[in-house]
Formats: sequence, structure tokens, C-alpha cells
Amino acid sequence: MNQQAKSSESMKRGALPRVFISAAHKSSGKTTLTLGLCAALHARGHAVQPFKKGPDYIDPLWLGMAAQRPCYNLDFHMMQRSEIEQQFARAAANARISLIEGNKGLYDGLDLDGSNSNAALAKLLGAPVVLVIDARGMTRGVAPLILGYQAFDPDIRIAGVILNNLGGSRHESKLRAVIEHYTDVEVIGAVQHEASLQIAERHLGLVPANEQDAARARIRHVGERVAAQVDLERLLAIADSAPALDIPLAAEAAPAAERVRIGIAHDQAFGFYYSEDIDSLRAANVELVELDTLHEEALPKVDGLIIGGGFPEVFMAELEANTALRTQIRSAIESGLPTYAECGGLMYLSKSLSWEGQTRQMVGVVPGDTVMHARPVGRGYARLQPTGDDRWQETAPIPAHEFHYSSLENLPADSIYAYQVQRGHGIDGQHDGYQRNNLLAGYVHRRGSGAQGWIAPFLSQVRAHKARAAD
Repeated sequence: MNQQAKSSESMKRGALPRVFISAAHKSSGKTTLTLGLCAALHARGHAVQPFKKGPDYIDPLWLGMAAQRPCYNLDFHMMQRSEIEQQFARAAANARISLIEGNKGLYDGLDLDGSNSNAALAKLLGAPVVLVIDARGMTRGVAPLILGYQAFDPDIRIAGVILNNLGGSRHESKLRAVIEHYTDVEVIGAVQHEASLQIAERHLGLVPANEQDAARARIRHVGERVAAQVDLERLLAIADSAPALDIPLAAEAAPAAERVRIGIAHDQAFGFYYSEDIDSLRAANVELVELDTLHEEALPKVDGLIIGGGFPEVFMAELEANTALRTQIRSAIESGLPTYAECGGLMYLSKSLSWEGQTRQMVGVVPGDTVMHARPVGRGYARLQPTGDDRWQETAPIPAHEFHYSSLENLPADSIYAYQVQRGHGIDGQHDGYQRNNLLAGYVHRRGSGAQGWIAPFLSQVRAHKARAAD
């Protein structure tokens, strides 16, 4: 083993400097602060590896752009604990610091015992916690808040706090004095309330970074403001204080012998893909061919097609105007091109899309009409049971999640579905995974990697179809 490989192995099984960024409750500003920390540390020449707890797509787009390296999701619902450890160790191996952003509050989670909470993930990874506290309207009450969070689970090490949304220097001084007097927790940052630090929100959360031309400038500004108000050296010291991890990495599987070309919609309308899944596709000897559904008029020569989630409703006029590509996609799918589509991809493949009083024509290979609503139709974790009619021949229950404001209406009564919905909404509250020829399109988002992922069965279908076409 050469010296570089030895060093890499040591990092994987040893230091892995890391910090878990959490909060007392959601909407405390931890995503903006984590974004700023990624940008600030990167600007100082540090290799920063971001992670996001949960199934979110949008925050990782921002965090990845700020750190200039892919952000990886860590989620108890869709990953086994060993898979979380492996993913963390692989991605963190060559980073100066890993920042793991939680979702909601530190102790929030689905189960009463907290087994899938942010705290559980911090414990699994042995990560010290920096607690972001929204300090608006708060003075002496900050002390019992911190003390309570420390006492609730003594196995969690709250190594520092960042005060956010402060009302001025006097407010900051009062809070620092209270925390110093009543607690042993260090204040490593105090961020004043500034409108310029706010990132525009939309119905799914933060506006995707790949949709904003000014995203990089905004990220740079947030990084500069956070760097001016957070002690980055103390943050690095906290990360360095994390205990060593011993996570033996599983051997990488040898790639399939036959290389395949798969188109993947990636533009302003579609961009919801897990970084882990992109890695898994490439490791499986897949050449990914990015497709701009807004501007490219021709479908490239590919063996399969992936259309992930996004915001097709925002760009439905442009999608409709690209008649040539819509026609080619429909013809290819009707001719048997293996295609996998999730949520926004399903909406794009339907006959029409209606939003805010307008209706636009879409691809039309899914014989239903998409209608946007003011409130979410499906939201949260989901679980699917293959129906036995699924062409991928899956058997075990499949963990997933969904977050869609639209419904698919007017589907024929004899439609064939791949899944029965055990938890969640899917297409009609009972089914998901509309099937036609070699198309599988549903509302739920699945993890592609792992034993229950969609990548392996999809690639089996792609290679089988390619072999038949070659005969």
C-alpha cells in the first residue's frame, strides 16, 4: 500500500474531524449558518465535506455548492446504520472537516425513543454538537434551554453554541454573560439578524441552488458574514476533538462488464438526485449523459433515461415549448426505452400540467393530468410494497419519502402499478409506480443505492433491453 493510500486508510479509520450542526427547533437558521460555514472554510483553503440528515434534496444542493464537493444524505429511514457509517467514512476520508447538518431540532424524530433523531445520528458518528439557537426575544432563558439539552441525553456532547438572529451588540453581551455564568458551554459565534442572510423560500423549502444565477454570489456573501461572526478556529478545534472512528470500509464491487449510456435530466426544472446515487451509477459502469429538457431539442442516443424530481411547474411554459424533445421522449418510451421517473419526472411525463390558472402540455406518455394544489398532497416518509405486477420483480417493502403539492388525475382504471402504498400517499393514496412498457414513474422518492435501491433493478432492465436490441 503506497503512502497516500495508507494516509487515506488512516483517515477513514481514525480522526475524521467532524461537527454536527443542530438546533433547538426547526427554522433556527442552521441551514444558512451551515452554508456560511462551508463557504467560509472553503474560502480559507480547507476541504469541507457536507452531509445532511434526512431525505432532503434542496439543502444539499446549496451545501454542495458552498463546499465545492458533493453533499451526502444520511437517513435512518432509508439506510441501515452500517450504510450510514460507510457513507460517512468514504466521503469524509480526505476532508479537513465534515459538517453534518441536522433537520428540525436536536432531539426531534419519528420515534418516542429518539432512535432516528439528530441526536441518534450524532451518537452513531461520535460527532460533537454545535447548537444553533435562535435568540430572538431571549435573554436569561437561554441558560435553562442549554442546560436542559445537556441533561436530556448525557451521551450527547454539546461542544458549543452559535447564537443566531441577535438584536444587536447589547443583546449579544447579555446572552454571553448568562451562558458563561450558568453553563459550561462555549459560545463560538454570535450572528446578528440581517435580511441579506435570508435565502428565498418556496413551497418545498429553500429555492434550489441550481435554479439561481446569483446563487454563488449569495453563498459568498453568507460565507463572509458568517466568517466575521463565528470563530472558525474554535469550530475546527471542536471538530478535531471528535473521537477516532473505526469503520472498516467494505470492498468496492467490481463494475459490470458492459458499459451503458443513460440520459439524466439535469437542468433548472429537474435536479433532485442523491450524490450517493450518482456515485453508484458511475461505479456500475454507467456513462451519465446530462439532458437539458428546457433547451435541447434532441434526445441523445442512450440505453436508458432517468428523470428525477424538481420544479417542472415553474418552467412548464419552457417545457411545453420544447415540442421536439417531448415528442422524442414519448416515442422512445413507447418503443421500450427503460425509463425511471420520480415526482417532477412523473409530472413531466403526464399529459398536462395545471398551475395558477394555466395548463401546459407535457410529454403525454403517462395518461393522466397533473394538477398543482395549494397544500401538500403527499408529505413525509413512505413505505411501498411491490404488487407482484412490477416489472422489476422486487419483493421486500421499500422505504421512501414524498413531498408533492400535485396530484395525478384521470388515469385509466386499468392502470398497472408497481407498488401498494403502506405508508404515504403515492399516486392515489393506495398505489404508486405507474408502469407502461419499460417505464416506471411514481411520486415517491427512493434511495437508489443499497440492497433495496432502484439502481440495481433499473440497470438490469437497461442491460436486458440493450441486449435484446442488439440481437
